[in-house]
Amino acid sequence: MLETTAPPAMTLTIAGSEATGGAGAQADLKTFQELGTFGMIALTCIVSFNPKDEWNHRFVPVQTQVIEDQIEAIFGNYGPEVLDTVKLGMMGSPATISTVAAAIAARKPKNLVLDPVLICKGQEPGHAQDTDNALKAELLPLATFVTPNHFETEQLSGMKVETLQDLQAAAAEIHRLSGAAVLAKGGVRLAGSEAVDVFVDAEGIEVLSAPKIGEHAVSGAGCSLAAAVTAELAKGSSPREAARRAKEFVTAGISQRVQGNTPFDALWQGGLRG
Repeated sequence: MLETTAPPAMTLTIAGSEATGGAGAQADLKTFQELGTFGMIALTCIVSFNPKDEWNHRFVPVQTQVIEDQIEAIFGNYGPEVLDTVKLGMMGSPATISTVAAAIAARKPKNLVLDPVLICKGQEPGHAQDTDNALKAELLPLATFVTPNHFETEQLSGMKVETLQDLQAAAAEIHRLSGAAVLAKGGVRLAGSEAVDVFVDAEGIEVLSAPKIGEHAVSGAGCSLAAAVTAELAKGSSPREAARRAKEFVTAGISQRVQGNTPFDALWQGGLRG
C-alpha cells in the first residue's frame, strides 16, 4: 500500500507578472515551491522591462473583474480554512487595491503578508501617489506581516533612514501604526559590511544580519523575502522564525545570482539547495 502523507501548506500570491523571472509572481511561485508549499497566483498586472528604454518598466493592469475572478476561483477551490496564508505584491492602481482589499476582507486569511510595492517605474507620478495612498489606507490595516524595502520603510514610517538605528526606529513605528509584524529591509542600502534587516513584533526588535554580497541590489530579493515569509508562516512558523528563515533563503539566493543583459542581477530561488 502507498503511504499517505500530509498535504502541503497552501500559499497564494496576489501580485504582478515580471516576465524575465527575477521578481514578481514568478519569483513568488518559485520560492513557494522551494520551501515546500503549494503555490497559486492571482495576477494584478503585467510588467515588462523595456530593453530599448534603459530597462524601465512597461506596465499593464489586469482588469479588476479578472482579478476578482481569479481570487474567486482560488478560494472557491480550497476555501479560507485551507488557504489561510496570502502574500500581496505589486498592485499598481487604486482600483486594483480596492478590489483586492475587498476580497481579502471577505475571506479573512490568518496570515496576510504585505510587500508594500509603492512605486513602479513607468507609472505617472500622480497615479503612483494615489496608489501609494490607497495601499496605506486599505491594505496596510489588513496586514499581519509587512516587508518594506528602504524606500518603503521611509514612506510608511514618515522617517528618514540612514543608519541601523534609524531603521530600527522606523520599523518600530510601522509596527505601531499597523499592528503587524514588520521586517524592514536595509540590505545594501545602509553603510557597512553587513546587509541588515530589522524585525519587529509585539515581543520586540531583532536585527538580522549577513555579510553583504556585492554592493548592488538584486532583482527579486524583496519579492522572494516576502514569499519566503509567507511560505514559512503557512507551514506553522512564528513570524520571528519566518523572518529568520526568509533572511537565510534570500542570502543564499543572492550568493548564486543570475546575470543577464539588465543592469541588475536576479536572485536564484534555489540557493539553499547547496
